[in-house]
Amino acid sequence: MPKPNESPRKRPNTFRRPPRETEAEKTERILANWKPKTKLGEEVRKGTVKNIDEILDSGKKILESEIVDKLLKVRSDLISIGQSKGKFGGGKRRAWRQTQRKTKEGNVPTFSTMAVVGDEKGHVGIGTGQSKETLPARDKAVRKAKLNIFKINRACAAFDCSCSELHSIPFKITGKSGSVKLTLIPAPQGTGLVVANELKKVLKLAGIKDVYSQSFGKKRTTFNLIKACIDALQKTNVGDKKWKQIGNFHSSKLNRSVNLNDSSNKN
Repeated sequence: MPKPNESPRKRPNTFRRPPRETEAEKTERILANWKPKTKLGEEVRKGTVKNIDEILDSGKKILESEIVDKLLKVRSDLISIGQSKGKFGGGKRRAWRQTQRKTKEGNVPTFSTMAVVGDEKGHVGIGTGQSKETLPARDKAVRKAKLNIFKINRACAAFDCSCSELHSIPFKITGKSGSVKLTLIPAPQGTGLVVANELKKVLKLAGIKDVYSQSFGKKRTTFNLIKACIDALQKTNVGDKKWKQIGNFHSSKLNRSVNLNDSSNKN
């Protein structure tokens, strides 16, 4: 029994919060409970379609995000398109863009965000989501990004690099969205991503390691900057005939550099 002046002892709190579910565990749980609603989804679940390039090359539309989870190991990231409140407009950049709607009941806030997904092997996609709360907006954006996934072509196309690794873009490309105009230029191996910080998220998930960039317009509008980058990456998917010509050009360049090295060694 406690003394009159002493407070009773508190029982130790035995409740423990369960461990947070990882992205891999969440994906496995979703795929285990997945019931396809489209013909393409049934083919993927049965194993008839085992490669996502078959779907993208045939022009079929992906209507279920689980198809991408089944065929690819994708990673996701959020783009900083919003700004937190700060004195004199000096707020910090953040992933959530908050807007308000005036009603009779008061202000109704809405959160929107942009997500990018990719497997770092030539597949990337972006999507936007909007909701009254932050987490549902993020889930919507990731789901739409998986539905908008597409394939890009990678190569070693810099004039001062003759390796055979797929570390850069095949040629100089330009994309546009709104007032933003973005040009991506092939770079030699070891250069890195000479682009804005938000563009690095897109290019890393696309599997591009070295590239130069040149931009025009109002680049602070991150939304248009990302869309201009996606427009440029989509232009790497040229026709088979044109792609063969580019491949023959790079193979001839590689053979020419090898012959020059051999002749210099002999001398």
